[in-house]
Amino acid sequence: MQLHGLHHVTAVTGQIRENLNFYTKVLGLRLVKKSVNQDDTSAYHLFYADKVGNPGTDMTFFDWPQTGADRRGTDSIVNTQFRVNGQAALEYWITRLDEQGVKHQPLETFAGRSILRLEDPEGQRLTLVDDGGAPTNAQVWDGAGVPTEYAIRGFYGVQLSMPNLGQIDRILTEILGFEEITRQPSLDNPKEEVIIFAMDGGGPGKEVQLIIQPGAQRAFLGSGGVHHVAFRVKDVAEQEAWMETLNRVGLRNSGEVDRYYFKSLYFRISGGILFELATDGPGFATDENVETLGERLALPPFLEPQRAQIEANLKPLDTVRAN
Repeated sequence: MQLHGLHHVTAVTGQIRENLNFYTKVLGLRLVKKSVNQDDTSAYHLFYADKVGNPGTDMTFFDWPQTGADRRGTDSIVNTQFRVNGQAALEYWITRLDEQGVKHQPLETFAGRSILRLEDPEGQRLTLVDDGGAPTNAQVWDGAGVPTEYAIRGFYGVQLSMPNLGQIDRILTEILGFEEITRQPSLDNPKEEVIIFAMDGGGPGKEVQLIIQPGAQRAFLGSGGVHHVAFRVKDVAEQEAWMETLNRVGLRNSGEVDRYYFKSLYFRISGGILFELATDGPGFATDENVETLGERLALPPFLEPQRAQIEANLKPLDTVRAN
């Protein structure tokens, strides 16, 4: 049994308007769903993705302005990696980021691939990775002024940090079916080791990097940090099989949670790292036409009776236009 790659990454912002501007106007992603956190309807939940919101392309944000800044550290998800096609694309992004005043590193090489590390306005750590033109299910968004040949093509992977390997290696390999493919020294500290794991054959969109940082402080989630990472399962039947596996090995989990656009299964692999297994469907076009994705507040049916109250409690986002 295999997971099929990254589904989405969910992070935290305290500046939702600036967040919307950065991910749509600077990174050129499409706002495919403007909704609310189903567990806290006072907060927006925005979804940025490719043209149609395909699984594996979707960076999402909870709007929690009351939270403080993320305290970086270990036992956390520390970097979200997007894929682009070729060295020319990375060079395009250097110019674009410089023009936009975005903090970034010079071009680097890691594990045999060219990468460009950057940060969003709240310090969210991101990386663009040359995927070498590998096949992708993404339909790049052509409505943000980024040439399609240079546009973001979904996720490449994520990087996790742990103070030691502990039980994480067993969880990733023996329970979740990941395969260790290589070990590399960290770019920031050659004494720290990065273990690279692949799922479902590996390659772009199917990679998890685990950096071991024994001397680092524990992270504390806030604005600019990642809340959880989700991995793809094809359907509910696969998800139920995974739930049986988690129950059998004693990993506590949420059971099935219906998010309307997909069904979710949550569990922790450590005190600070939350995983989700999310179904590929039914998708973001369930309640909106593809042409108008993200243009109105979308609520799942169980929240629709509360629309007036929910909308009254949300601040307007019309100071920036996403599409």
